[in-house]
Amino acid sequence: MSSFTLSDDLEELRASVRRLAEDKIAPNAARADEDEQYPWDSWHAWHDAGFAGLAFPEELGGQGAGFLAHAICVEEVARVCASSSLFTFISKLAMTPVLDHGGDELRGKYVSRVASGACQASYCLSEADAGSDVAGMRTKAVRDGDHYVLTGRKLWITNAGVSDFYTVFAKTDPDAGHRGISCFVVEKDFAGFAVSKLEHKMGVRGSPTGEIVLDECVVPAENLVGEPGQGFAYAMGALDRSRPLVGAQALGIAQGALDLAAGYVQERKQFGRQIAEFQGLQFMLADMATAVDAARLLVYRACALLDDGLGGTPTTASASSMAKLFASDTAMKVTTDCVQLLGGIGYTKDVPAERFMRDAKITQIYEGTNQIQRVVIAKRLLGG
Repeated sequence: MSSFTLSDDLEELRASVRRLAEDKIAPNAARADEDEQYPWDSWHAWHDAGFAGLAFPEELGGQGAGFLAHAICVEEVARVCASSSLFTFISKLAMTPVLDHGGDELRGKYVSRVASGACQASYCLSEADAGSDVAGMRTKAVRDGDHYVLTGRKLWITNAGVSDFYTVFAKTDPDAGHRGISCFVVEKDFAGFAVSKLEHKMGVRGSPTGEIVLDECVVPAENLVGEPGQGFAYAMGALDRSRPLVGAQALGIAQGALDLAAGYVQERKQFGRQIAEFQGLQFMLADMATAVDAARLLVYRACALLDDGLGGTPTTASASSMAKLFASDTAMKVTTDCVQLLGGIGYTKDVPAERFMRDAKITQIYEGTNQIQRVVIAKRLLGG
């Protein structure tokens, strides 16, 4: 990345994923959004092309690709379907605490099955009163012999009802604040586990988001990830490395909107000429393109730092937050401008402009709101 160019291998990867996205994923995007249905045809195309294990270690059945390679793939899928782009990275987020802190048996049992594409996974952190304030969670886990009993509810769970495994954060010491949180792998068939409802959302409607209920759910003690009381650190570490991928998702949405707008203004005629000839619209497009390129550099920089093994440092945490913050704000602005450039037709479902705009909004909210990202960046800047 020192030369600000991608290697030939990464460019070939981008071209391969773009072909797959345009041929096998894009045709399903509008229907998945309209019907609020998981795009299984898109998932199978991704899996059959061998990408399910892209970002997982080779020793666990994956391809061992780095963060930058993964981000490029997320970006290219999001360019045509933001809902589908979630299945390209949500299972990796869920399995990151297991990869980092789980024992060999736990990693072999769960990560390898996700890397093969046989199973999918979800990350279960948020609750009704514990969104940005993770320490406010109420889900509890009580040790009982050779197992734990988990009780509580988790909200806003991506892939709810689709995933086979759920990485759940719960309090093993309710009085210890964030130091009392532990991490567990819960299988969908464990007694006491249920998906209680699915949300009806503004955007990414093809990716299910639901509420998880743990009603005295019995979880084997060996499914505790790492050490008791370390769950908060595990959760934050996973998010630091996933936020650039949310940035990549936002980047892809913005690029899709920019491509759509640039194509449209060269076809649409008013007053006897292409509207692309009007300077006011040219300036809008120039600003959109500049913001997209700036977002790409921030996302790729954060990924390059992670690929260099610098995860867990304040510099990388700040870079990840900057990438997510700027790329998602860019996606919201660029998709809004895309609708404006397309005019009336941009406000209809005849073209994907309005879907891009609806999908972009969530990237400013999940995996840490952009207000939280600003807190992270400011703390780094001010030495906090």
